[in-house]
Amino acid sequence: MSANTPRLANQRRDLILGAVRAQGTVRLAELAELLGVSAVTVRRDVTALADRGLIVRVHGGITMPRHMETPHAHRGPHSLVGPVSAHTLVGMVAPSVEYYWPTVIQGAQSAVAAAGGRLVMRASSYDPAEDRRRVAELLERGVQTLLVAPTITGRTGVDLLRWLGGLTVPVVLVERLPPPELPTIPLDAAVTDHAIGAGLAVRHLATLGHMRIGLVLSLESPHSPLIREGWRTTLKSLGLPVDGCPVVDVPPYGSAGWTRTADEVLDRCRDTDTTALLVHADREAIGVLERAQDKGMRVPDDLAVASYDDEVAAASDPPLTAVRPQKHRLGALAAELALARVGDPVDRPVHRIVLWPTLAVRESCGTPANPDR
Repeated sequence: MSANTPRLANQRRDLILGAVRAQGTVRLAELAELLGVSAVTVRRDVTALADRGLIVRVHGGITMPRHMETPHAHRGPHSLVGPVSAHTLVGMVAPSVEYYWPTVIQGAQSAVAAAGGRLVMRASSYDPAEDRRRVAELLERGVQTLLVAPTITGRTGVDLLRWLGGLTVPVVLVERLPPPELPTIPLDAAVTDHAIGAGLAVRHLATLGHMRIGLVLSLESPHSPLIREGWRTTLKSLGLPVDGCPVVDVPPYGSAGWTRTADEVLDRCRDTDTTALLVHADREAIGVLERAQDKGMRVPDDLAVASYDDEVAAASDPPLTAVRPQKHRLGALAAELALARVGDPVDRPVHRIVLWPTLAVRESCGTPANPDR
């Protein structure tokens, strides 16, 4: 058998992953000696693994991927998105003030305050009619621009977006993009790439050697379809199985039917030899982890668990590895988009800003925590 056949190449790459998992950082010369191949072959294997996001190349060697977050320093009147208008009354409609959204709101408030303006907000409830009423209240209040996270699904959601696009004050969408039915509606937006976030978690679990990675999704979250797509496309890109892995939509943690559904998830993991789960969101991830322990499963030895949102994941026992959307930064950038649009309402092109989440690595996957977590 030729040394360059796909089978032997896969074997070499498994050995490379094992070496970098064991040592943290490995020099290319060491890998060539370990594998008994040329430097050219090692570089080819390293390139293939790096392209899949399973390792990171450093000078003369490779290391484990690390998805780190850097603190956001607000840029003041001249922000990342351009000059911002000062002393502006900014309205915001958020679908919740209890989970996920408080940090987004704080980010928007900090950016508006830094520009000498004021943020006023209204809470809605994932309902297009309620969203519209809240926006109308803010317009009567005299706001000069709006940040809105509207419900965009169905005919009423599309109609709401059309109405927002026709208002006389600028509107910036937050964590929402117009659907295909409205491809050219001129609304600025700041969103998180939740599909990429799911992919970061899947790649991390694959790097640790997990071959079958299941998915648990919150029935209530509008982000679930994107997380599902990121999970699916990443598994396919890594050559890992999709069919047969548990994919379960669960009710909110603690609600009727929660324990039964969680038990079904864990039974399916055992039946399919699934050794890792990505769970959206934190409260459901903590519930799955605790239920697994109740059933005698060891985390992470029998089942690795990664969460999505990182609101309270660090308080779990063991602490949960978690995908962390940059919520504060997202709110600040959305507010800066709105302030910039007030200052330049005509000539400024439509802006669509997409932020990647980061990954906070903790003990629930069997790896040491990031040193600064």
